[in-house]
Amino acid sequence: MNLQFFAGEKTEKATPRRKREARRKGQVVKSNEVITVLLLTFILLVLKLWLPYILRGFGSFFAHVLTYTKIELTMYTAMVLLLEMVVITAKMVGPILFVAMVAGYTANVLQIGFLVTAEPLKMDFSRLNPVKGFQRIFSKRALAELIKTILKTCLVGFVAFYFLFKQLPRLSLLMDFPIDISLYTIGDITFTTGWRILAVLVFIAIADYIYQVYEYEKSLKMSKQEIKDEFKTEEGDPYLKAELKARQRQLVSRRMMQEVPEATVVITNPTHLAIALKYTEELEVPIVVAKGKKFIAQKIKEVALEHEIVIVEDKKLARLLYREVEIGMPIPVELYKAIAEVLAYVYKLKGSF
Repeated sequence: MNLQFFAGEKTEKATPRRKREARRKGQVVKSNEVITVLLLTFILLVLKLWLPYILRGFGSFFAHVLTYTKIELTMYTAMVLLLEMVVITAKMVGPILFVAMVAGYTANVLQIGFLVTAEPLKMDFSRLNPVKGFQRIFSKRALAELIKTILKTCLVGFVAFYFLFKQLPRLSLLMDFPIDISLYTIGDITFTTGWRILAVLVFIAIADYIYQVYEYEKSLKMSKQEIKDEFKTEEGDPYLKAELKARQRQLVSRRMMQEVPEATVVITNPTHLAIALKYTEELEVPIVVAKGKKFIAQKIKEVALEHEIVIVEDKKLARLLYREVEIGMPIPVELYKAIAEVLAYVYKLKGSF
């Protein structure tokens, strides 16, 4: 069985680092249908509040236009009429456009938060590859988008047609109503149709957002090897770390062995532990200059023998020193008496007493 094949399969969920990198590149979960829903919701709410003002404004404008029938139409009067129409239209439609911009911005922030990145704008020559271009056009994602667009168009078209068809009797009577009533009727029908279309778009947006989350998670999936490589990058290669630790131990051991010839005594347990102590007139308290177990303990004893340093066997004291005192540190107070006895024995052997 080829395990390398399975190691290369993207079956694992994206790590936080992978998601951060994707976000930095502008790859986030975003549904355009959610934006459409929020946009239409805001516009309908504004229309509900703003519609009477819009209708009054356009009604006044058309009434004003009728006064121009008594004035000779010239280039100047035509420009004045056009300018008035532009100003009134801006007053009527401006707030709606402003709300639409705010709604679009809000919809994006709600989905992806605040994100500014120039990555999508960078030149990518792979996009010019016609083969990859055809692959994108006929990909599963493109097919899903096509099906979604067709489905949305059919549903929205059906709802709009069905409701407007039911309003035909009202629409057929508009010619008999005054212009203000006709405008209010058209506005009411438009507003009600918009809410029905919005209800359909809400269901489409929910389904599309779930699909976008699924596609996003799928696109960021990683293979087991990628996760291992990322771990090595973040935490460091475990083999290199082990090698570094081994080198550090060797360096410490080498320096430690250089201190053993200066020791006064080596205390052992006798085979597994060895602790080298140094005491001189300049030192107030004996200090540990080297310690180790097993192989290092054996090396300490060999160096001690080479330099004629006294080796004392004391299992209990050796264990206490090894456990309690670090290299370069003085012995604790509670061991003063035991160490004093050892030093007295050493000095006696050397004829110092």
